[in-house]
Amino acid sequence: MTKILMVCLGNICRSPLAHGILESKLNLENFYVDSAGTAAYHVGEQPDPRSITIANSHGLDISDQSARQFKVEDFDCFDIIYAMDQSNYSNIIALARNNTDIGKVKLILEVNSSLSNKNVPDPYYGGDSGFSNVFNMLEDTCQIIAKELQS
Repeated sequence: MTKILMVCLGNICRSPLAHGILESKLNLENFYVDSAGTAAYHVGEQPDPRSITIANSHGLDISDQSARQFKVEDFDCFDIIYAMDQSNYSNIIALARNNTDIGKVKLILEVNSSLSNKNVPDPYYGGDSGFSNVFNMLEDTCQIIAKELQS
């Protein structure tokens, strides 16, 4: 089974969306998807209501997810770790113990050649349109990832 972890800052906006979107595109007998945050601000909380709403509008229910903080042991548990932006990528890499750990970490939008900016913007302080924008870029990118993983 291939295990994939999505990581953003607080694990309430971007990574729960990426988690739910990718999970919906994979055969869960062969894949496991989870999410985490590099900071502990929201541990134990549901995703942001705006993330839940945009996911629901696309037929996905992410309301059962619970925020948790990324930990060093995640390098042992997951095969691929997708960071939502360069800052989170750097925070994850700083916890890496060796080159094997580092090799598991990728910037999620790197696989999407149609996007020039490789950072998923944090929609937390913006309006609803930011969540829609993030959903759309993650939807497109997770489609690419799912196709690659299942080929």
